[in-house]
Amino acid sequence: MLIRVGLENGADGHSIAWALDFPGCYADGADGSAALVALPRALVAYEAWIKAHASPSWLPDLSEIDVRLVDTWQCYFVDDDLNECADGYEVNAWFRDDWRPLRAEEIEHALQMLRWNRAELMAAIEGASQAAMEEKQPGERWAVRGVLNHVAGAEWWYMDRLDLAGLTRDQVPKDPFERLPLVRKQLEAVLPGLAGMDRVVGREGEFWSPRKMLRRTLQHERDHIGHILKLVREK
Repeated sequence: MLIRVGLENGADGHSIAWALDFPGCYADGADGSAALVALPRALVAYEAWIKAHASPSWLPDLSEIDVRLVDTWQCYFVDDDLNECADGYEVNAWFRDDWRPLRAEEIEHALQMLRWNRAELMAAIEGASQAAMEEKQPGERWAVRGVLNHVAGAEWWYMDRLDLAGLTRDQVPKDPFERLPLVRKQLEAVLPGLAGMDRVVGREGEFWSPRKMLRRTLQHERDHIGHILKLVREK
């Protein structure tokens, strides 16, 4: 089975290998080589995750895989005038594959994965101490409450890139337990209508499409589930 990979280097100081035909499957690494080496293990975990929730699994046979790098992106920064600079807005990966419209079947599967992600996110905070929820730990940007706000805020932002957010930034609730379901409700409402849509938008020097929006959304929440579990354990 051919596994087409897009490699994003310099994303918030690390690299991400994206399995382009498997939304939600990715691997992090300190550099591109490490991310690529980690991807087969990530694919095994992704397959097990889907099989644990969906019977039968919609995935093809992955017993024999051919991991092939087909696109590479080096992140860079731009200033307010869109000139490249040393420190500004980080322009993240735009792969050739991101031009490809989403298929209805992909969206149907993505909606299921989004629900599984959200259930795991909420399970991760069950029993969390007040300190873990509210007190920022050394070396961390947020306490757990802040991470939850960030997850919902990013989801809103991804939709806003395509003018699909439905709410202005000021209208998004500050409380994460109000923000999370409200933003997710909007995402679940707009996704089915994106099937077959050939749309690319440029915002702040970065290209966005429905496929890129979905790719980033699935990865971001999943990544922060692990982050929250770490914060809860350590407090």
